[in-house]
Amino acid sequence: MTDKLFYDGNCPLCSAEMARLEKIKDNKLVLQDIHQLDQEELPAPREQLLKVLHLDRNGQMITGIDANVAAWEHTRYGALWKILTWPLIKPIASAAYSWWAVRRYRRMYH
Repeated sequence: MTDKLFYDGNCPLCSAEMARLEKIKDNKLVLQDIHQLDQEELPAPREQLLKVLHLDRNGQMITGIDANVAAWEHTRYGALWKILTWPLIKPIASAAYSWWAVRRYRRMYH
């Protein structure tokens, strides 16, 4: 199983995180800068992919904080990121990610 994480390579914070991830991930995660792909290669419209992280896991699309956690599962730190999925923490983590993602998208593309 190979997961593909689609990220905004024009975003400095996103690119910095992907550079760290690239150094420590296993070979079952492929990082895809959506700006380096043609529309036909993308699993969804480019604008949709720019709004939040998307991870394609065997045809199932995982988005937002869940995509981030799924990507970090491909590192030795995956267990630490799983904390973000715990029932009391996930609503807060998801809200914080959504808040940040909306503002990042507006700042960069509007």
